Formats: sequence, C-alpha cells, structure tokens
Amino acid sequence: MTGLSVGGSISAHGLGGAKDLPIPSELAIAGAVAALVISFTVLAIAWREPRYDAATSGRPAPEWLDRLVSSPGLAITGRVFGMVVFLYVGAAAVLGKDSLINPFLGTFYVLLWVGLVPASLLLGPFFKAISPARTISMLFAKISGVPAGEGLRPYPERLGYWPAAVGLFAFVWLELVYPSSTALGPVRLWCAAYLGIMLIGSAVWGTTFLARADPFEVYSSLVAKLSIWGRREPFETVAGRPPQGKGQLVLRSPLANLDTVVARPGLVAVVGVLFGSTAFDSFRESTPWLKLVQSLSASRILPDTVALIAFSAGVAIVLTIATMATGVTSDTPRRALPSLFAHSVVPIIVGYIVAHYLTYLVEYGQRTLVQLSDPFSRGDNYLGTADLQINYWLSEHPTFLAVTKVVAVALGHVVGVVAAHDRAIRLLPRRHQLTGQLPLLVAMVGFTVGGLYLLFAA
Repeated sequence: MTGLSVGGSISAHGLGGAKDLPIPSELAIAGAVAALVISFTVLAIAWREPRYDAATSGRPAPEWLDRLVSSPGLAITGRVFGMVVFLYVGAAAVLGKDSLINPFLGTFYVLLWVGLVPASLLLGPFFKAISPARTISMLFAKISGVPAGEGLRPYPERLGYWPAAVGLFAFVWLELVYPSSTALGPVRLWCAAYLGIMLIGSAVWGTTFLARADPFEVYSSLVAKLSIWGRREPFETVAGRPPQGKGQLVLRSPLANLDTVVARPGLVAVVGVLFGSTAFDSFRESTPWLKLVQSLSASRILPDTVALIAFSAGVAIVLTIATMATGVTSDTPRRALPSLFAHSVVPIIVGYIVAHYLTYLVEYGQRTLVQLSDPFSRGDNYLGTADLQINYWLSEHPTFLAVTKVVAVALGHVVGVVAAHDRAIRLLPRRHQLTGQLPLLVAMVGFTVGGLYLLFAA
C-alpha cells in the first residue's frame, strides 16, 4: 500500500509484515496447500457433473425486493450519494492542504480502492450504482437528447476489458511505484485524467464503455460476482449495445454467481493486474528486493515498474499456460480457455486483498472518517466524526489477525478450485476432465505457496 500512516501504528503498505503473523510460515503454507489438494480430491470424487447455469441458477428474489432494487428511487438515491461524496471529497482535493491528513487521499486509496471489495461482496456491483462518471455521462446524455446509455458508435467487442486492465495498471503504478503517490497534485491529476477519459469514452461508446473500461467499475463488478445478488437475462449487453432491461433479481450462491462472469478479451489481463499487483505490494518491501534495488540505482521507479509488470504479466501467463494445457475441448478453441477460466482467479484476488489490507481498511478507514469531518484542515466537524476514537483491536490481536489472513488466502484458493472444476467438467471431454485440471491445480498451488511466502516475508 501507499505510504500513508495512522499515528505511526500502521505500516507503509498496510500489511504489517511478518510481525503481524506470529505463526510458523511453513505450517501455514503446508496447511493451505493440503486444503487445496484435499478439495480437488473431494471434487474429483463427488462433483462429476456441472452444477451451474446462468440461465437457471438462483432463486427469484421476493417481488417486493425486486421492485425496490429496480426502482428509480433507489437508483436516484445511489446517484445522488455518489455525486455528493464526489463533490465533497473533490472540494478537499482542490481546496484542502497538501498533507497526509487530507481526507482525499484516504478516501481514494482506502475507502474507494480497498473498500470496494466488502461493499461489492455485500451489495453487488456497488460502484456502478454510485459512479460519478456514469452519473455525469447519464446527465449529459439526457441534456443532449441521446437515448439512455447509447453513444455515437457501438463499443468494439474486440477491446473487451483491455481498457480496464490499462486503467487498473495505471492506478496500481501510481499507488505502489510512483514516489509522490501521497502528494495531492499527482493524485488529483490522475483522477482528472480518469474522469476525462471516462466521460469522453462514454460519449463515444455509451455506458457500455464504462462497464468495460472503468477500472473501478470493472473491479467492483467482478468482486460482486461473489455476492448473493444476481440478474437473469437480459442483464448483459449484446453487441456493444446498452442493456434493454435489468432482468430478474435472483439470489444465488456465490459460486453460482461467479459462474456468470462473461469471458471477454482482456479479462485475463484484468485478473493478472489485480492479483499480480497485490503480490508485488508485499514483494517490494522484502529485504532481498530492497537490497537489489539499492544496488542498481538511486531511483526505484524503473526497477519497481519492471517488477510490477513482471508480477502482473506473470500471473496472466501462468493462468494462460495452465488453462491451455488442460486438454482439447470438444467445441471450444484452446485459445479461448484462459478467459473461460479467469473467473476462478477472482476469489483468490479477494482472499489476498483481505490478507494484505484488512488492518489497513479497518484502522486507516476509521482515521479517514475522522478526517472527512475536517476536509480543509481548519478544525471543522462537518460530519460529526472528528472526535471518534480509532479502534486498534485488530493490531492488538496479532494471532487472530494472522489466522484470518491465512484462512482468507486458503479459502480464496479453495473457492477458485471449485469454480475451475465446475467449468472444466462442462468444457472438457470426459476422458480429460480430471487429468486436464492438473496443470491448473499446479498453478493454484504455486499461487498459494508464493502468496503466503510473500505474506510472511514482507
């Protein structure tokens, strides 16, 4: 994480390193790998037919709940909330002091980036509902008389999620590599560029551009696939056109919901950046890397950038090789397999986000709520939160925190194995359904070992 601090109580990248993990690393890694292998063995014996189908899975939500969630009133409330927060925090960014106590930084790095995960797990595609870029785009379209959601031309399907992958990389580079990531000017510039690109893109390609290119919306929507909230057709857009209706609200198991992730170009790159950047966040503070960087140059920008690219591309390459080695499918091209299995990496990403940033979100998140009452650092108390006391319970209970982090990593991998197994027995010929999964299992074991090693070694 970035170099923000909370009264000196939180480490530079939000994890706290090995001192937060007072359990033997070998025991944690062996236990996680054993859980992964045992899960695969049980699945091989007991799970021999695909169980998930986007068209039929899930139970219809109560009619009153569907009406409430689909109501214009709730949609407007979300849009107003998003714009009020955007304008309030934007005022702090423009008029507030250039210091770490400016709530703009905590809101951007903690409440937005890390907070999107629990919000999306609990509420579904949360950012889409409050996105200021989407709200402003909709207002412009309404003023200009353009049909809702449409742009000047259809969004090119071949682009898929590639713009979002680029945007996500730009964010993690700013956060993890750029030396002035906590200076107000560069972060404001990044946000201004992001908003400008989103507004221009949505004017040209409609709101489909936001669903494919907005890094925060894509991130939130992917994590939301592990929530219990889903939609049946016609929720997805077709041929670059905006959806014609929201479809029926259904309650699904997180695994069934995860199976509804649509494979599009760039999806492997998105999960590669999300997973790889989290691993790099630990690696960049490890002793061997710090010694190497210091011996190479005075500036960390170039070596850290190369390492961030290597971690992100490495995850994508390992996933690609492992899935393409699963065996020849009956009617699916081998080159399509990485995108079809990329959804299984989403729970792994969530597990690592919990492991790396749980303390950061809870404790620095509280600090940000305090700072939000005084956006201009004048001693104000606009929100009535200026006198809140920060609760450091997590930091004071390192054993509980350690177990939580290891369980999060292990559980994320186990859920990923289940998701990949169900997809494999649907796609692969029966004679390859078990042996074909072995390369992907090996890759996930490697992710587990590498991730936990970095978690302990940071």
